Amino acid sequence: MKKYFLHTNNETIGPFDIEELKALKITKATPVWFEGMQHWKTAGEIPELTRLFIAIPPPISSFSSALPTPKEEKIADERKILGLSKNTFLIVFGILALTAATLVFNNIQENRSRELKLKNHKTEVENYQLELKQKELEEQKIEAAIQEKIDADRRERKKKQSSSNRLLEIENLLVNYQNNLDENEKKLNNTSGFKLLRTAAEKKEQMDLLQKNIDSIKNEMVKLKNESDQLKLELEKIPQ
Repeated sequence: MKKYFLHTNNETIGPFDIEELKALKITKATPVWFEGMQHWKTAGEIPELTRLFIAIPPPISSFSSALPTPKEEKIADERKILGLSKNTFLIVFGILALTAATLVFNNIQENRSRELKLKNHKTEVENYQLELKQKELEEQKIEAAIQEKIDADRRERKKKQSSSNRLLEIENLLVNYQNNLDENEKKLNNTSGFKLLRTAAEKKEQMDLLQKNIDSIKNEMVKLKNESDQLKLELEKIPQ
């Protein structure tokens, strides 16, 4: 049969068997050793000794002190919030706060998303209006270019018509000038050979006048021919 040694009051006693230990009324904290153990252990750490420990109720005087006093009950009641314990209230409050924060965050996100959509829509409208404006400007440029081409063609036609009319007029003038030139040259020839009833001075005066007319006519004809040549050059440059 296993024998146990006890260490109490700074001394080791034993050995004892189970029945003797029971009579000694050891506690769970009593140091115990038996053969085969390397170190001492408390009696509560040895399984076969657990049946030796019988729960002994405390003195009856401790019962009244264990009951909560009205003050303690009031303190316990004060620790309750809205009928819930403090921990339960904190948990519920945390859940509600988290829910509220989630709703606020979602609302902020929805507002931002709505603002972004409105901003994008506004940008699209502005871009569309800009495209319409640019298209309108391009059409105006095309219309202006067409109108400018029409005006240029009209000016060219007018200039061509004016030049043609002037050329015809110059031809007529040249014909008239040539007739006058021929007539004055003929008179000059006749005057140089006709001597009746005229002095030399009168003859010279008349001949000088005719020569002056002839020179003037030739100068005008030269001018008209130069103008005619210039007009013909300009007409050649005008697209047909």
